[in-house]
Amino acid sequence: MVAKIMATVIPILMNEATTNQSPLRLNRLLQLCSANLPVGGFSFSQGLEYAVEMGWIHNPDSTKEWISFNLHQSIAPSDLALLSRLQDALVEDDFARFHKWNQHALACRESNELYLADVAMGKALMRLLKDIKGIDSQHYMELIREKHISFVSAFALSAYLFGLELSEMQGGFCWAYIDNQVAAATKLVPLGQTQGQNLLFELTRQVEEAIEQANKIDDENIGASLPRLAMASAWHETQYTRLFRS
Repeated sequence: MVAKIMATVIPILMNEATTNQSPLRLNRLLQLCSANLPVGGFSFSQGLEYAVEMGWIHNPDSTKEWISFNLHQSIAPSDLALLSRLQDALVEDDFARFHKWNQHALACRESNELYLADVAMGKALMRLLKDIKGIDSQHYMELIREKHISFVSAFALSAYLFGLELSEMQGGFCWAYIDNQVAAATKLVPLGQTQGQNLLFELTRQVEEAIEQANKIDDENIGASLPRLAMASAWHETQYTRLFRS
């Protein structure tokens, strides 16, 4: 992964010198990407539930193909590329630019379900960030109180205040996406626990390539359009039975 050296001193957890404590920084990353993080990420299938219903996904190979394709064709050219811009805006204390890229992130959501899930998770993470006692987030209250905040924007601010570098936040974001999708597929396809773990091993090998792809994208090319994903998400809203929220 490509590490980015920040031009200014990053905010740190109060009384904790995170920049010189890589084990602590690793723990902060694990905390931010944990399934225990109360943002509701594992309540949404991101279109996967309807894809299973239609038979597009029916075994480990088709599950891997679905997640891998979305990682490279949706997450990398949109969310991962935006994480870099959002972090730059925070480093330079440019809230207007942060708001601009947040709006761009929301515009990338191609269905009502994807948009609402993104905002619900973003707002939940911002509420949590405000209430974590070890972080001095007062300077960022304008961003935290934003009514329509994308999860990727909230993730960028959280990672920044946690003292994480760009490569770490991008890698963590990929892990959160892959872990969510594999967990959903384990219930829906269904997959065995060992099959799920094998998928995690195989899919995480693609993370570095996805990050390198994202970091080469120009501002004008940020975004993605995946009609089948958008259709699956939209149709999920009226699916007869559902395990996941719509």
